[in-house]
Amino acid sequence: MLRKLVFILLFFATAVHAQQRLAFHDGTFKIAQFTDIHWDESSPNCPKTIAAIDAVIAAEKPDMAMLTGDVVTEKPGVQGWKSVIAVFERARLPFVVMMGNHDAEVMAKDSIYNMLLSSPCYVGKRGDTDVFGYGNCVIPVHGRQGVEALLYCLDSNDYQPVKEFGHYDWIHFDQIKWYREQSQRFAHEHVGNPLPALAFFHIPLVEYKDMIAAGTYLGHYEDEGVASAKLNSGMFNAFAEQGDVMGVFTGHDHGNDLIDTYSTIALAYGRVSGLDAYGKLPRGGRIIQLYEGKRKFDTWISVAGKRENTFYYPSAITSRDESTLQFLPGKNIKPRRQGVAYTYYEGRCKKIAQIAGMKKVKTGMLANFSIAPARTPDHFAFEYRAFIKIDKRGVYKFYTYSDDGSQLFIDGRLVVDNDGGHSARRAEGKVALEAGYHEIRIPYFEDYMGQTLEVGYASRDIEETLIPDSALFVE
Repeated sequence: MLRKLVFILLFFATAVHAQQRLAFHDGTFKIAQFTDIHWDESSPNCPKTIAAIDAVIAAEKPDMAMLTGDVVTEKPGVQGWKSVIAVFERARLPFVVMMGNHDAEVMAKDSIYNMLLSSPCYVGKRGDTDVFGYGNCVIPVHGRQGVEALLYCLDSNDYQPVKEFGHYDWIHFDQIKWYREQSQRFAHEHVGNPLPALAFFHIPLVEYKDMIAAGTYLGHYEDEGVASAKLNSGMFNAFAEQGDVMGVFTGHDHGNDLIDTYSTIALAYGRVSGLDAYGKLPRGGRIIQLYEGKRKFDTWISVAGKRENTFYYPSAITSRDESTLQFLPGKNIKPRRQGVAYTYYEGRCKKIAQIAGMKKVKTGMLANFSIAPARTPDHFAFEYRAFIKIDKRGVYKFYTYSDDGSQLFIDGRLVVDNDGGHSARRAEGKVALEAGYHEIRIPYFEDYMGQTLEVGYASRDIEETLIPDSALFVE
């Protein structure tokens, strides 16, 4: 009997140890984000909430789950947490919990983490006691070369007492300092290279408002607002400066499940998961799939065994693009040589349309788009023409970074509009292209004080880069 008991204890100890080491499998690692479960142990909706979560787990077979806050929001808290924990233990799925603004209203955070840490499936931590909040931790994901990715879990806290500073609290400075230290430590261990990382917490950052205002997001925006902190404590800036976090995943606003990039970082909501939470969206989860050794991920909403609204990072190409954009056919041409043809103009110009009225000075050939042939520092323009070779059918994102104005046309269609007199800025656009050769035309002008032109592209398979010489031809 004693030997049997020892064997059982060793089995569970080994299982817990094994579950602490999360790893890529066949080059991928899949995370299921569940948010705003709003568990009420006395509610008749509990079986439906379990069914919604189970359906995502069964369909997607994730490697772990992230619960981004507002998990148990009604008493009895202890029994509620037991029920939620049991969902993931039955699935034998490693999981981590971040606190929402309502969790501590039912049960003290310290007591919640005591329960969580007793589960053999729990892979998070209580967090350093000298850092504000609970559950702040970084979870490494291992690959063939050691640690290949990082998952930052943060307490976005709940409320703050000064009414002039708004309703919700923010991620505190010592938490940001802790994040920077972890990021720098892992980068140092990898010869100064930041590891690909994701961040998870409950309350969205202030930057979500600007991201949504751009109007290019994918997904639902039914809350018609972002219930973030009023003050910006600089968490996004820290992510940008450290250069490791590719995407931020939050909850809190139940009617929102949208995603888009803001600067170089994706900002996303999960899909509301609990039937006792407000909101009309069908209950489900968000899936994030990482790729070993690459700074990329795919993410989509999973509901009742179906996928919707897939977003590909870093290209920001989406399933909506792939299904709605009209594919342009390749041209039936035989390129004569590699290069770009240009026409050079001089004179004053404030808009692309005015180039036609400028003095035509010369024509020539270049290996790529360049303003090097300009004879004067100001008041000049170029029109570039070439054929770009597209090797694989798909949606492509093109961009120009210019001072002053530029536009980019593919097969006569305006894709990037960066027109007007301005300092150096970026503009981008997407186009669906069949494999083959496509005409690319770029008018550009320089008015005064500063001049630059950069032209690049990306796709699901091409990491953003300047268009290479080898892709440009003339007929």
